Amino acid sequence: MVATALVTSAKNFNGASSNKKGFVIKKGKNRFEEKTMLINNSPVDIKVSTEDTDGTLSITEYTGFAKGGPPLHIHLYQDEVFYILEGEHLFQLGDKQYHLTAGDSIFIPRNVPHAPAQISDKGKYIFFFTPSGKMEDFFRTLGNLKQNASPEDVKGIFEGHDMKIVGPPLSFK
Repeated sequence: MVATALVTSAKNFNGASSNKKGFVIKKGKNRFEEKTMLINNSPVDIKVSTEDTDGTLSITEYTGFAKGGPPLHIHLYQDEVFYILEGEHLFQLGDKQYHLTAGDSIFIPRNVPHAPAQISDKGKYIFFFTPSGKMEDFFRTLGNLKQNASPEDVKGIFEGHDMKIVGPPLSFK
């Protein structure tokens, strides 16, 4: 599945990478040393940025410290791939649910309703967006929130980053 994201990215790529030197991002670090988040105060570290790939690919690492996940949503313009590193995760993909653990991956085409939910106390995964779109700015926006956002604010944040909420977060026991 990781290869799928890279192949898709390569098919959409029409030029040379804007980053000519390469780089290393150490464990627990963000590409630009900035605060980017998802939910429950869980960091999303940018590892490879849209700036590095002229918008064709973004690679991020999520470290979850609490159970749960975002609402059921679609990405209007991005395919997404998750590769699980740690913990147990439930994924809704269309009308099916999948239980994933370390070493599992899932490919989510654009415009398909989906939602991940961490069901273990701690979790970690790498996820890829191709093309990058506005996803990095989405995580920056969440990282800069000063308080819990209202449902209307969350909807606006999603829509402002080319996503649409189509249902609630996943329920699990």
